[in-house]
Amino acid sequence: MNDKAPYKNNYDSCPLTFALNLIGGKWRLPIIWAIYKNKTMRYNQLKREIQGITNMMLTQSLRELESYGIVSRKQFMEIPPRVEYSLTDNGENLIPALKAFADCGDIMKKHHK
Repeated sequence: MNDKAPYKNNYDSCPLTFALNLIGGKWRLPIIWAIYKNKTMRYNQLKREIQGITNMMLTQSLRELESYGIVSRKQFMEIPPRVEYSLTDNGENLIPALKAFADCGDIMKKHHK
């Protein structure tokens, strides 16, 4: 067996599983939600908004979200340099689904008590 071969299962071709893997993880959803609420954010604003995130995790998560086409990074050629993050159209398209998940979580939470 090849140790470098990725694990495969029946859900690998499922679009829902693919989407959840893109936004899953501890920090991606809070980043997406913070940017959604504020429309455009700078790095230090995000750092202050998301309690407990390290610089390394924020940078890595932003790069991943940018590579997935969820977050846009705009750099302004100023002194000092300024960078702003916003949601792309793909990122904005996630919001109704995230709101639906949040509503479902609220309902489940109330029934779980």
